[in-house]
Amino acid sequence: MPKMKTKSGAKKRFTVRADGSIKRSHAFKRHILTKKTTKSKRHLRGTVTVHDSDAKLVRAMLPYA
Repeated sequence: MPKMKTKSGAKKRFTVRADGSIKRSHAFKRHILTKKTTKSKRHLRGTVTVHDSDAKLVRAMLPYA
């Protein structure tokens, strides 16, 4: 059988941790930051874990992770 391809968009956005959980960064932090408050930008810092309901879909996009 041929190898499965990893979705390149998912490869750039998600990383799988050692315990199997999937790490992602926040959206809405890339541009048009002048009109956003400092508080909202501060809360968008850092990374979070992908929700359980979405984790199965993300794993399908990353078959070898």
